[in-house]
Amino acid sequence: MREPAKTFEDLVVWQKAHQFVLSAYRLSRTFPRAETYGLSSQFRRAAVSVAANIAEGFRKRGKADKLRFLNIAQGSLEESRYYLILAHDLDYGDVSGLRAVLVEVSKLLEAYSQAILNSDS
Repeated sequence: MREPAKTFEDLVVWQKAHQFVLSAYRLSRTFPRAETYGLSSQFRRAAVSVAANIAEGFRKRGKADKLRFLNIAQGSLEESRYYLILAHDLDYGDVSGLRAVLVEVSKLLEAYSQAILNSDS
């Protein structure tokens, strides 16, 4: 049995979300300069929001509070999914690897949310 996480950094879902953020930054660096304040900025903000809300929710005491932050993270992940579709459709780079990471984070986030929902505390 796994030892309970002591910090948000111990959470596999946060670790994968952080990898998603790093990859989102790498991809968006290749976008056209004209997108600096457009798609690049929006995509980065949404990606960061996923990991940041997982981190923020980690220290919340009540189940409802934790789940609210995880739900915000899920919303930001879906926003990021759209930005990947847009980047692909605009031929701004190969997004297939990042899409796979997004799907993995989505599954982990859903599982983590369900575990909290079903917990006793």
